[in-house]
Amino acid sequence: MQLKWTYWSFKDAIPKHICDDIIKEGLSRKKQLAEIGSGRKPRDYKKYPLTKEEKEKLFKIRKSEVVWLDERWIYKEIHPFIREANGGAGWNFQWDYSEFGQFTFYNKSQHYSWHRDGAENPYNNPHDLTTHGKIRKISSILLLSDSKNFKGGELQFAPRFHKPGTKEDIITANEVYTKGSVICFPSFVWHRVKPVTRGVRYSLPMWHLGKPFS
Repeated sequence: MQLKWTYWSFKDAIPKHICDDIIKEGLSRKKQLAEIGSGRKPRDYKKYPLTKEEKEKLFKIRKSEVVWLDERWIYKEIHPFIREANGGAGWNFQWDYSEFGQFTFYNKSQHYSWHRDGAENPYNNPHDLTTHGKIRKISSILLLSDSKNFKGGELQFAPRFHKPGTKEDIITANEVYTKGSVICFPSFVWHRVKPVTRGVRYSLPMWHLGKPFS
């Protein structure tokens, strides 16, 4: 699929007091280790702690903590930007459902290496028709932290739609490095979050589902 726009961004889109409310909500709940993959039941790390080998494998790809948020008022803030990006970028993807928001903590040295959010196979959840038979089509990320409070953690894309091997393959989304900025992109695009070098980076990724591409 050829895309004119790899991503579509909105600088300072969400009011700072709304960002602070999301942070407050996220910090009020018990965080868990971020996993890899989607649509799986979170692992109970108290009963089934990671082995040394599993930790090394996971942390090489992703190291952060998350809290899942399903607040209606958060969707209300985010959805207008998903619709605008979908039309403005010319993707015009069909979508009709949003998964939980993943309030994410990136502390110093934490990161998420190259990955794609979307899976080739649709969700197989026959008892949940909101997700059954659908795929992730649009991803969104709301930056919640003020850039003066952390360094590093740059969001980067590989516009050629393969795992990048050279610097020429990489685009850094510098224009959304401010609190309240929203960035949207097709879920099949390769992207990463570089290691945070100072402070804590709070963000809210979310995924918007629809019927598989025909």
